[in-house]
Amino acid sequence: MNVLIVEDEKSLALEMDEFLSKEGFIVEHAWKKSSAEEKIFVNNYDFILLDLGLPDGDGFEILKQLKAMKDRDDAVIILTARSAVDDRIKGLDEGADDYLPKPFSLNELLARMHAITRRKHKLEKNEVNVHDFMLNIQNRTVSFGDERLNLTKKEFEIFNYLVLNKNRVVSRMSLTEHVWGDILEVNSDSNFVDVHVKNLRKKLSGISPIDWFETVRSIGYRINC
Repeated sequence: MNVLIVEDEKSLALEMDEFLSKEGFIVEHAWKKSSAEEKIFVNNYDFILLDLGLPDGDGFEILKQLKAMKDRDDAVIILTARSAVDDRIKGLDEGADDYLPKPFSLNELLARMHAITRRKHKLEKNEVNVHDFMLNIQNRTVSFGDERLNLTKKEFEIFNYLVLNKNRVVSRMSLTEHVWGDILEVNSDSNFVDVHVKNLRKKLSGISPIDWFETVRSIGYRINC
């Protein structure tokens, strides 16, 4: 999943980047309100970690703009030194998914992100069963019975994103954005997405039939459950 960190305290932003990158997230930064708005205009994110006190504006303005956009479901966690109850209430009223005051534990941040993912996709736990394949979104593993599949990082991310959006057609562009990050840095003419999907299919079908893994011609892919 891809994450946008909107935080002008660079040491904290880099600390979060290092931690989340090790957990498998694709991370981008915005140090100012203006740069955050530019990135949000171009890309969709799974998570936006939003500081309120930015050098060129208030983080609440970003939140309002984001929630006014159609077809956006970026999860927003407000990260701020502001401890007033009114600010917390305002953030949640404006559409934030959670609120974490500074200083905070990175492990707690990760736990809250997993909790939001479960709520968003109506999961009771971190494991999702897909036609006898078991995907663990926290441990980042896929298994079939007692056998764990040897997936690459990108193969897991593709499978994870398709499973979380099961029964929906996921376009190649959306898959690229959520698995590789900033779409402006990706060669849209490349077939690298199809190559990774082909390798993933091969590994899954080597264990069990996967007629539920569908290619939707000229659009993208869908997992039917």
